[in-house]
Amino acid sequence: MTTHPGIEQHPDLVAMRERYDRAAETPQAQAVDSLTFLAGLYLAISPWVLEFHGSTTLAVSNLVTGVALAVLALGYATMYDRMHRMAWVAPAIGIWTIVSPWAVLGTGATVSMVLSNVITGGLVVLLGIGVAVLGLAGRARQRAEA
Repeated sequence: MTTHPGIEQHPDLVAMRERYDRAAETPQAQAVDSLTFLAGLYLAISPWVLEFHGSTTLAVSNLVTGVALAVLALGYATMYDRMHRMAWVAPAIGIWTIVSPWAVLGTGATVSMVLSNVITGGLVVLLGIGVAVLGLAGRARQRAEA
């Protein structure tokens, strides 16, 4: 009876993991991942930094989405081969961050709440697009090498 190596040893899977490792190790990818992580942390603590008085719902929204973004950025940085298909989530979080002051509070949002969320959300959208572009560039480079 012959034994076959597990799926983990399949040449295509090994090549794919090497490709994603190379994409995640570039200085550009590391910078985007780090900035995304920092944006997530800022988003999570922004209600207490800017003192969102009387807006517990927006504070909770920012806390939850900020923690989710930070965890997502850690995944991009450490397990890009498994997380590459989740690149669309960061821009979605950014869009929610932009619209959340109005969606959650309506007209009760203060200028500092709106500015903080719009600037942070716009940055997160750009960083999320950067993560996706870096993943696509890694795929295109791998195809050109083949």
